[in-house]
This record gives sequence, structure tokens and C-alpha cells, in this order.
Amino acid sequence: MKTKSLLVLVLVALLTPPAVHADEAKQGAAVKAAEAWLALIDKAEYDKSWDEAAPAFKQKVPRSRWVQQIRSVRGPLGALKSRSLLGAKYTTEIPNAAKGEYVIMQFRTSFESKENAVETVSPMLDDKGVWRVSGYYIR
Repeated sequence: MKTKSLLVLVLVALLTPPAVHADEAKQGAAVKAAEAWLALIDKAEYDKSWDEAAPAFKQKVPRSRWVQQIRSVRGPLGALKSRSLLGAKYTTEIPNAAKGEYVIMQFRTSFESKENAVETVSPMLDDKGVWRVSGYYIR
């Protein structure tokens, strides 16, 4: 029975298109980048989060405005209690955004003052091959 199971797994791996594996690898790298960026927000390192954001993000939102906005939104929520990935999707098309490679992801997040939040984070691949957050929304 183990031989049949192993054979099925090998066949599935061989029949899965390489693009699917590439998209999964990109998703994994983008999720890690998003989590590192969110850690800056969690530590109230808002200036540094702007520094680490995608160039498109920086062009749309000046540093001072970003710091003011994120402080007013994130600060009242209190400390992070938990965060778990709900899902992530690789795409090359986002409405009203520059062409590029993106991963749109959502996290179920719990804070001291808000138990059930959803954070949407959208890293994009920059011209140096680094995933950087280009969008962030919390509800």
C-alpha cells in the first residue's frame, strides 16, 4: 500500500505544471516578507516600515502621512495577540496598480482591543527580486 501511495505522489508531482510550483514558491517568499514587514508595524517601527515598503507605496504615500495614518489606525488596537494566514494568491494584475508580480494575502489577526481583525497585505516583487509591501489594509 505504501508503494501505491508513493507512486501516486510521484505522479502528482510530475504532472503538476512547473508554473504552479513557481507560484507557490513566490507566495511563500512574499508571505515571509509580509510577516517581517508586519513585525515592524507590531513594534511601532512605522518609519522603518515605510523604508522597507515597495517604491510604488512610497510614491503614493509620503513617509510623514504614512506614519500619521498607521499610528492613528494601528495604535489604538493595542498589542498583537495572534496572527494567522487565511490565504494568499499570486497575481500579475491588480486594478489601478502598476504591472508586476503581486501576492495578495489576508491574515486573521487578534489585538488587545480588537479580537477579530483582518489584515490584507499585498507585497510586490521589485526590480531587484525582493518582495516589498505595496499595500496594507486592516478592518
